[in-house]
Amino acid sequence: MMKFFKVLYVQVLIGIVAGVLAGLLFPSFAPAAKLISETFINMIRMVIAPIIFFTIVLGIAGAGDLKKAGRIGGKAIIYFEIVTTLALVIGLIVANFFKPGQGIAHSNLATDKVVEYSSQAKALNWGEFFSHIVPPNIIDSFAKGDILQILFFSILFAIGLKWMGGRGSSLLLNFEKINQVLFNIMRIVMRLSPIGAFGGMAYTIGKFGFVTLALLGKLMLCFYLTGAIFVFVILNLIAKFYKFSLWKLLGYIKEELLIVLGSSSSEAALPSVMKKLEDAGCDKEVVGLVIPTGYSFNLDGTTIYLSMSIIFLAQVFKIDLTFSQQLTIIGILLITSKGAAGVTGSGFIVLASTLTASKIIPLEGLALLIGVDRFMSEGRAIVNFIGNTVATVIIAKSENALNEAVYKTVVIDKKLMPVIVS
Repeated sequence: MMKFFKVLYVQVLIGIVAGVLAGLLFPSFAPAAKLISETFINMIRMVIAPIIFFTIVLGIAGAGDLKKAGRIGGKAIIYFEIVTTLALVIGLIVANFFKPGQGIAHSNLATDKVVEYSSQAKALNWGEFFSHIVPPNIIDSFAKGDILQILFFSILFAIGLKWMGGRGSSLLLNFEKINQVLFNIMRIVMRLSPIGAFGGMAYTIGKFGFVTLALLGKLMLCFYLTGAIFVFVILNLIAKFYKFSLWKLLGYIKEELLIVLGSSSSEAALPSVMKKLEDAGCDKEVVGLVIPTGYSFNLDGTTIYLSMSIIFLAQVFKIDLTFSQQLTIIGILLITSKGAAGVTGSGFIVLASTLTASKIIPLEGLALLIGVDRFMSEGRAIVNFIGNTVATVIIAKSENALNEAVYKTVVIDKKLMPVIVS
């Protein structure tokens, strides 16, 4: 029995349950719980930038070729666009069918926080999103943890290193050792994930409570239903087409899923899932390119949330959106959703920017979603996380960059591969 409690995902599950109880019984504990959650996420963020950098450089310069890297990137972007568009359309269909916004009163809205979000949204210049990928100062990009800028610099650095030929081999060897140290740090941090999950859930329940859910319960149910349809129907069908089991893959990353649930951030499990996918036989180059790119271009959960929330607010304000208006919103969302980072709260800012750009729905309607947003944040993060994990396996399979024997041993048979110490 004691051995059972030593399993990490069991400890995380206990942390989540304990956090819910603490939030219910001691709501005043919420500020302290928020500090615990934020500290845990910061511990992970401190290694995300260097892990992405070294993983990409080692993948491209170490064993890969430049044409392959370009092909992987192109495939990933095309896949992301197709799948996120599907997620967006599913969100619109479910919201139009179930009409979660009907009958919700919008008088006496508490609009004080809407001003804050709308000002942040106005600061996001979506026309400059792609130019933002090129960092003016890479040190600043590492300091801020800007994943897209780090990805861009890492690819250029890997190309430059590869052009050195044999002269760069000693540097690659040192990079390999540094990367191993970083993943050892991650192993230490992940042991603290039950505490991080406890803090995240205690803060959410203590701060917002379950009362908000009673008011917007229909929206919550629709959102989670849509997320489930997307994962277990759309992603499951794609996985079947590529001849691997979605259920087995989800079982393999169950610890990370619980950490994402507890912290409400898909970023919290990014380094861990990168290591797990490499251990499962995915080529390092594929993992290094697909996962970081997916955190800006493949946010399926955020896309569902954005499309559903806009239709919800239209229904609240009794705005009958025409088909052409909904197509316009889809077009705007295809751009704005790419700017959402995989961290808590970003989806809400992007929603504000989308409403500002569309000029169809009153921005003050966001006040209705502020309380319930945190409860949907967990769902967004989990769907985002699953979507990027599945995408990595798919791109690896399409590139013949997945060691099927290793994948079967680790993911399907659930046996640990022997660690080779060099």
